[in-house]
Formats: sequence, C-alpha cells, structure tokens
Amino acid sequence: MAFLIIHFIMKFSKKIPVNKIVEIIKSDVTVKGNLNNLISGINEIHQIEAGDISFVDNPKYYEKALNSNAIAVIINKDIEVPEGKTLFISNDPLQCYLDIVHHFVKFTPQNNAIHFDSKIGEGTVIQPNVFIGENVSIGKNCIIHANVSIYGHTEIGDNVVIHSNSTIGGDACYFQKRGTGWLKITSCGSVKIEDDVEIGCNCCIDRGVSGVTFIGKGTKFDNQIQVGHDAHIGAHCFLGAQSGISGCTFIDDFCSIWSKSGVNKGLYVAKNTTLLAVSALDKSIFEEGTVLFGAPAEDARKKWKEMAYIRNLPELFLEIEKTRKRDANPS
Repeated sequence: MAFLIIHFIMKFSKKIPVNKIVEIIKSDVTVKGNLNNLISGINEIHQIEAGDISFVDNPKYYEKALNSNAIAVIINKDIEVPEGKTLFISNDPLQCYLDIVHHFVKFTPQNNAIHFDSKIGEGTVIQPNVFIGENVSIGKNCIIHANVSIYGHTEIGDNVVIHSNSTIGGDACYFQKRGTGWLKITSCGSVKIEDDVEIGCNCCIDRGVSGVTFIGKGTKFDNQIQVGHDAHIGAHCFLGAQSGISGCTFIDDFCSIWSKSGVNKGLYVAKNTTLLAVSALDKSIFEEGTVLFGAPAEDARKKWKEMAYIRNLPELFLEIEKTRKRDANPS
C-alpha cells in the first residue's frame, strides 16, 4: 500500500506526480498550472501542509485554499493558477478528493483484539475486552479500562487513564448532503493524547479527517463527552459531563467547559476561558480569562443581569397595566 502515517498525518510513502493523480481520479478533470509538481500528501482545507493536495468546492474558501501551502488544489471553478501550483478543475472536487483517499486508504479487518503492531509502554495496564487497532502507540503507566476501543492511528502518552466504554479515533461525522442522500467524507487522520490525561466513561473522540484531533497534557474529561474531528483541546483543560466540542475548534490551555455545554465548529477559545454549565458558544473568544454563560453564551455577569430583569418582567407588566387602566379611567 502506497501510503503511511508520518506523525499521524496522511502522507504518501513516495511523492506522486500530477499524471498519476489524474489516473486515480475517476471523473473528468482539467489540469492547469505546473504539471511537474510532485504531491507528498492529502489534506482537507483546515490542516493543509506544504506539498499537499486539497480540495475546495465552496467560494467562501477559495482564497484560503489557493493561498495555502497546498501544492495542488482540486476546485470547481476555472480561475487563474497561483504561481507554482497545480489546479485540478472538476465539477465535483469532493468526489475527486475521495477518489484519491480511497485509492490509498483501505479498511483492513482485524482478527485480534490487540493489533500485533501496537506499541504498549512499560507499566501500562490493559483491562479485558479492550480493542486496540493498527498503528497505535500507548505510553508508560497508563490504565485502559474494560471495553475501551482505540481505533488505528492513535498516539497516547504516559500516565493516561481511559475509563470504560470510551471510544478513541472513531470516524468524523463529516457528510455532504446530496440529491441521493449523504456522501461520507472518509476519515484518514488520527488522534493524539498527551501525558497525564484522564478520560471518563462513554466518551468519544473522533479522529481527524486528514489531520490530528489533539488532547493536551493534563486535560481531564468527565463522562459522556464528544470531541469532533480535528479539534484541538489544549493543556490542563477540564470538560464536564455531556459537553461537546465540534470539529476544527481550537481550545487553548487551562479552559473549563462545564456540564451540558457545547462549542460550535471552527471556533477559537482563548486561554483560561470558562464556559458555565448548560451553555452554547457560537463565536470565537479572544480575551483570556472570560467567563461565559447562556445560549448563545455571553459574559456571565451580563447574562445574569438579563435574567434578573426577565424575572421582574411579570411585575413590571402588572404595573404598566395598572398605570394604563388608571390613565384610562382617572378618578
């Protein structure tokens, strides 16, 4: 198979020429630009590295893709080629991207609960009924409790605890709606969990679509937490029960996301941010140390004042009604 994981990001085992990419793509494409480029890997738009091929089918992201480090871009518009790049022009860039992924990435059934190539560090305890896939590395002095599933291409550091029934590295929930149904964007990325992380029961951490879903050193999860594809959760964060982090979101160090709270996709959350329980964050936070509450989440003190005003509204309406009646019937 002509692909491997280097640092848990999808790279080809050898660079692929443009004409080979044309052969792999099953639909018609027009190639413009540098026909001599050699392509070293494939990434979707959020984690492009130098030498990659990527795709873009939304005008909102044209500029981002064309100005990225990608050496080649599959696009659905015939436009001027940026210097040195190769454009593959197609009516369906996503399907072309998937043709390339499916050419190199194949699902391989596994007969053993723990894959023969997994690396498990000294002092690590693997409880019964744990599944460990291919190309998995687990550090020293970890505890992996019963019924945990660790999919392939996952890297786990030292002193990590993962409690029962959690799943690490499942596919991204990444689909495109089409007239015939939903087209699945195949995941070929990975998960990296640093040292001293603890993950509660029934948590799910999705692998990156083509990059890395990252959990930083010392971060702690309660139970029933969902982390979406390509999310970055920094060091020493805390996530309360039933909280959810959407894909491609970057949460900086020392943040606290309390129970039943959610963070929307593609956001940035500054260091030391606190999102109080039962809140929903729908915009990036750039000021460190912010405390947020509500849905949509805002400065907590402001939100509490609003709630106090709302509680007083019935009495206020009664007073207004009394005043209206008095003015209408003066004695």
